[in-house]
Amino acid sequence: MDNTSILLIYTGGTIGMKQDPISFDLRPFDFSQILEEMPELRKFGYNIETYSFNPVIDSSDVDIPFWKHLAELLEQNYEKYDGFVILHGTDTMSFSASAISFMLSNNEKPIIFTGSQLPIGMLRTDGKENLISSIEIAAAKDSQGHPMVPEVCIYFESHLYRGNRTTKYNAENFRAFRSANYPVLADVGIHIKYNTQFINYPKEWGKQLQVRTNMDPSALIIKITPGLRKDILESMLSIKGIRAVILETFGSGNAPSGKWFTECIKEAIDKGIIILNVTQCHAGKVDMGAYSTGKSLKDIGVIGGSDITTEAAMAKLLFLLGQYPDNKDVRLFLEKNLCGEISE
Repeated sequence: MDNTSILLIYTGGTIGMKQDPISFDLRPFDFSQILEEMPELRKFGYNIETYSFNPVIDSSDVDIPFWKHLAELLEQNYEKYDGFVILHGTDTMSFSASAISFMLSNNEKPIIFTGSQLPIGMLRTDGKENLISSIEIAAAKDSQGHPMVPEVCIYFESHLYRGNRTTKYNAENFRAFRSANYPVLADVGIHIKYNTQFINYPKEWGKQLQVRTNMDPSALIIKITPGLRKDILESMLSIKGIRAVILETFGSGNAPSGKWFTECIKEAIDKGIIILNVTQCHAGKVDMGAYSTGKSLKDIGVIGGSDITTEAAMAKLLFLLGQYPDNKDVRLFLEKNLCGEISE
């Protein structure tokens, strides 16, 4: 019997549904009976324990209190288990994985988010493979006894990704997620191939886990589109209490070149609002020096988001706003790579 211990946390989502054999209705799955429902997990020989949120939630209802609860749960159980597998709905999984990556500093254990496109109780489900592989990855150790992947990750359809580098890409395909700007951390086939050169390992093992759960939701996303009206932009930028805005721009960070647009953004910055420039493209990065429209934004104080995803950008902003009441401090840390969310 392997003494490796894994905590399986069920928050909700498609993976946790099972079809009633008579009515064919989908009902929540009782994860306390996971070894009876999936006896193949016994072959690992791990000590697998379960915790279910009560009530479970649809991932569309994920919010800051949910992230706080999850982070505190991980903190309370951190010393008891070698790794964690979090079952979560796919719609907001990238947001949650990003948020947890910022809330947990000095993490040295695998925290693997996974889910499925089809319920675990259906014949063609992708849930079983996702769950089995996630557990194996969460338990994997190197020759020194250290975890192979001491990061917050997402595992889906044979690929392990850094959580804060992912975006849900497909609503119907089993390969639901992509990490366009960062390589996969592991490829799963007959064998699991860990791409150790891309995994974040501690420079010094044994540091104390730090959990910071304060978040401030005073941020919003504005997606730039052709035909955007001045009055609408002004209205969004003047919402009471807003401290930061993610500006989703074209290409490498471009936006309308009209004077009215630049003046609107500058007025917001002059009021102390942080403007973070993130590209709408699935791959690539913001480079505000590449074109004149991007350069004009940089000149008035817009911060370039490099190759961060929108999901990670929002989680990072909420986290930093919750830690620092002064936006000057938020701006300082916003441009730094905190946990692998941007390329250096």
